[in-house]
Amino acid sequence: MTLSAPPREPTRTDRLLAAIGGLVAAYVSLAVADLVAARVRPEAAPVTAVGGAVVDRTPAVVKEWAIRVFGESDKTVLQLGILLLLGLLAAGIGLLALRHRAAGSAAVGAFGLLGALAAVTRPDSDSALDAVPSLVGAAAGAILLYVLTGRLLAPRPGAATVDRRGFLIVAASAGLAATGAAALGRAVGSPVEENATASREALRLPRPASPAPPVPAGAQLRVPGISPFLTPNRDFYRVDTALVVPKVDAGRWSLRLHGIGVREERVLTLPELTARRAVERDITLACVSNEVGGPYVGNARWLGVPLADLLREAGVRPPSEGGPADQLVARSVDGMTIGTPVEDVMDGRDALLAFGMNGEPLPFTHGFPVRMIVPGLYGYVSACKWIASIELTTFDAYDAYWVPRGWAARAPVKTQSRIDTPRPFARPAAGTVMIAGVAWAQHRGIARVEVRIDEGPWRDARLAAEDSSDTWRQWTYPWTADPGRYTLTVRATDGTGTTQPEQRTGTMPDGAQGWHSVVVTVT
Repeated sequence: MTLSAPPREPTRTDRLLAAIGGLVAAYVSLAVADLVAARVRPEAAPVTAVGGAVVDRTPAVVKEWAIRVFGESDKTVLQLGILLLLGLLAAGIGLLALRHRAAGSAAVGAFGLLGALAAVTRPDSDSALDAVPSLVGAAAGAILLYVLTGRLLAPRPGAATVDRRGFLIVAASAGLAATGAAALGRAVGSPVEENATASREALRLPRPASPAPPVPAGAQLRVPGISPFLTPNRDFYRVDTALVVPKVDAGRWSLRLHGIGVREERVLTLPELTARRAVERDITLACVSNEVGGPYVGNARWLGVPLADLLREAGVRPPSEGGPADQLVARSVDGMTIGTPVEDVMDGRDALLAFGMNGEPLPFTHGFPVRMIVPGLYGYVSACKWIASIELTTFDAYDAYWVPRGWAARAPVKTQSRIDTPRPFARPAAGTVMIAGVAWAQHRGIARVEVRIDEGPWRDARLAAEDSSDTWRQWTYPWTADPGRYTLTVRATDGTGTTQPEQRTGTMPDGAQGWHSVVVTVT
């Protein structure tokens, strides 16, 4: 009786190639999935879907840390982190496949199921087709891994050699094919995105019935380094949870208005909305994640329709007039919910459904085709981008997205001031040094800004002309500086006579406060 030889023990080279095989299979799987997602829906791509699920489940303190450390690159860092973790798991699956060929391919399939589950359970998913990119990608990766692993196994029991050359040829061919597929997907693009881009290019903004007054001549100070009075669209801050910016076809967009106190549910298309009386206003927006002296604040000229008019036409009354709803919940196309006090929307301030920004249709990153703007409130309780519906409800009945995550349900903007120039640790020359910056207290206005050098007395800064109480205000202070190291501090007083408190607090639960200061060395 002839005994078969024991299975050949994999060498170190075999294990290395197996790990590489797992990585190649994962790369092909993601490339194929992304190619399919371009035809189905870009947000259904596995990394995007899983990343969105991770964002939703990340504790608020971790999100704040990510924004503080990585700024507007936090989403890129998250996606790179997911890819790094996938790479490590893929290498491990490749090693598993070397021992248990079928189990390795099954593991790839399991990750495909995970991506599919994440895609179809996202708040913005409305079709089982969102599972297709992950499933097709996983099938491609599982088959490739099975083929690659076969090249590393001996052709017959007891054989001394394996087909490493064949492994490298298949792996390289698959990698090149995947790269080509990814390039093709980018070149061809997504029909969803193409239609959205075409609809934005075709949109002609209406002439405002109530145009914004010209910016006062003295509102923009000629000081190098100071923030411009109107923030260019490309420089306007972006803080949201969308890993992929929603690109909405304006021709298919509609806004649903419903809820308690609404006499009759309404659905408006973009042409119907833009045909209404449009107003244009300069309004400063601020993010609640903005730390003292932080960059997440900007001022723009917005074009839109008054939200209060639309609500009153639908029969909505604010609580002060006996209305049953005290919260307006705006829902985005990506599932985000923003809760806003009805009283604030209807108290006479310029709360808008905006479709224009600085003279052009809203950029996709800032909410095209329509977003909400409510002066005086932080963005997380007022500035819903890519808005799709408005529901009238109560704060007792519903918690919007950020509230269960530790943020306050109501959040008026706190009075803030910032030194733009000189920058921290700057080394200006002795003589006259212009200290300058911006201050904001939307819907209350800025009445006074003061500057202090080290622990000296507070000195009044010169305020630029005020555009409106809803915009920030520039300020300057000419400082006669001698050589040495100094701490420069600023504080502002709003239109109600309230001065910023000295003690710094963090951003949670309803916005940071405290005096901004910078350290400079005069040479």
